[in-house]
Amino acid sequence: MAEKVLMKGNEALAEAAICAGCRHFFGYPITPQTEVAAYMAKKLPKIGGTFLQAESEIAAINMVLGAASAGVRAMTSSSSPGISLKSEGISYLAGCDLPAVIINVQRGGPGLGGIQPSQADYWQATKATGHGDFHILVLAPSTVQEAVDLVSLAFDLGDKYRMPAMIFSDGMLGQMMEPVVLPEKTDKAPIEKPWATNGHRNKRPHNITNSLFLDPHKLEYTVDKRFERYALIKKEEQRAEEYMTDDAELVLVAYGASSRICRSVVNTAREEGLKVGLIRPITLWPFPEKFIDKAASTAKALLTVEMSMGQMVEDVRLVVNGRKPVYFKGRTGGIIPTPDEVLVEVKAILGGAK
Repeated sequence: MAEKVLMKGNEALAEAAICAGCRHFFGYPITPQTEVAAYMAKKLPKIGGTFLQAESEIAAINMVLGAASAGVRAMTSSSSPGISLKSEGISYLAGCDLPAVIINVQRGGPGLGGIQPSQADYWQATKATGHGDFHILVLAPSTVQEAVDLVSLAFDLGDKYRMPAMIFSDGMLGQMMEPVVLPEKTDKAPIEKPWATNGHRNKRPHNITNSLFLDPHKLEYTVDKRFERYALIKKEEQRAEEYMTDDAELVLVAYGASSRICRSVVNTAREEGLKVGLIRPITLWPFPEKFIDKAASTAKALLTVEMSMGQMVEDVRLVVNGRKPVYFKGRTGGIIPTPDEVLVEVKAILGGAK
């Protein structure tokens, strides 16, 4: 049996990226994710990798673009305001059809906000990571072990579909420590990248990385083809965990740190004879619509719990489409909802008081 090691969430993310073959990291410090960069600064030079603290978040994401275009596994990490600064470069990555991994260890906002955990970047990650018509893969872990597992998946899916992938963490998951089993290290990406700009050796035509199309018809054609790929991803890559949903009259919907609270609520509610279940989205894009649709066909109501003023709840309501009531419970400003306050909401809904 593989040995478990106790690791902080941020450091586990970094080590998992190294295990997945990432040897190129470009970033800039910001709380609460700085340990990711610090870990990479210590580890990568020892294994022949590249760590570079850029002069800004904008520079860092463009360095990722350059490395990704050469076909290597490259990564950056930041926290909410820093991700906003990287948004132009993320759009360029998508426009160039380049795989790369971006980690967002979210903090409260808007503006500088605070350094406590938040989930208020959901709209940014899933709807508008940057300008233009594009999507990125968004994966939301709820434990440090799952964060480790999803880093490898993010690199693999990014390579498979030639697009950026984001690990959607938060200040709670980034700073907490849990035992993890790390995967075996790999030194290279598992697939060949014939599109990479890594030297043709007179054996193939020149490859060019580009997101500029001055001919609007050519740009429209390129975007249309990209959205055909997105449609395939929506069909094939939806992921979520269902917990005690088979007979649930009320289904909670929560991801990341909030889902840990909701799992506790489900357990307590069941002990009290209340039929409550949980759907935990793992992919936020593609959103796990088929799981929500299934719950809406059997449950009496759904309750979305988030560390925000209400963002994912809109996607839940779109899927449910008025068939069942969809309620919302949220805390913001860096405050984590407690199991007791969520349980009060649950009892009010099941008691018909809401």
